Amino acid sequence: MNNKIGVLINYREDTDILEEMRKAQSLGLESCQLSIWNSEMLTPENAERVREAMAETGFTVSAVWGGWHKPCAWNFTEGPKTIGLVPSEYRASRLEELKRASDFAEMIGVNKVITHVGFIPEDPNHPDFMGVVDALREFCEYLHAKGQYFLFETGQETPVTMLRTIEAIGLDNIGINFDTANLILYGKANTLDALDVFGKYVMQTHIKDGLYPTDGMRLGREVRFGDGKANFPAVVKRLFELGYKGEFTIEREISGDDQIADIIIARDGLRQIMESL
Repeated sequence: MNNKIGVLINYREDTDILEEMRKAQSLGLESCQLSIWNSEMLTPENAERVREAMAETGFTVSAVWGGWHKPCAWNFTEGPKTIGLVPSEYRASRLEELKRASDFAEMIGVNKVITHVGFIPEDPNHPDFMGVVDALREFCEYLHAKGQYFLFETGQETPVTMLRTIEAIGLDNIGINFDTANLILYGKANTLDALDVFGKYVMQTHIKDGLYPTDGMRLGREVRFGDGKANFPAVVKRLFELGYKGEFTIEREISGDDQIADIIIARDGLRQIMESL
């Protein structure tokens, strides 16, 4: 299997992007998703820094993860009214921020833009469902003119709701960034079974593990690769059966030496799984 193993790199004001790419390469990783939350970072000057780092290292950026202005609360209580494009009061301004992420991606030669859309209503008659569909159709049309794809990151919606949203938008430059933990952390689906619903749309993957919620008011807990419910051997096998050609991007939402150690564990675990298939 020739799928690259990469890592999520957060590009902030104080990030030395060349150094971050070198660190990732030193771990034997080949690519990254570039996560940019602050839209003020989406400048030609920063794009030039990324291009120079890519040229010097030969490192690949597989996608730009586009963020948006606060508020955003990653929980069950405030999340539905703060995350992504679902809250109507933030939708228009966040759509413009995502368009800037698309412009930035074009500047660095990347054709995939990812974000969390939010707690998309399961009811297709809900006004926020159609509001999100209309906003994403506009965004996908903007991307299409640049030869780019929009990727939903899984998390706050059920697989069927995501599938319904993709079908309602009705364009061909839409895919999924399949986060193997988020479906579990939000209690939305079994990771493997979700692929039976939307597997054909998966174009990128976050390799992350987690546990289901055991408190109805709190998300589940992210854990080290192999310590949760993601079932990576079965998931990777199923992705390959579906013809998956994308990267496997390791994401571990901690910091410091423990994060590096856990990234190495995930890297080695993925290599072992792929070699066995």
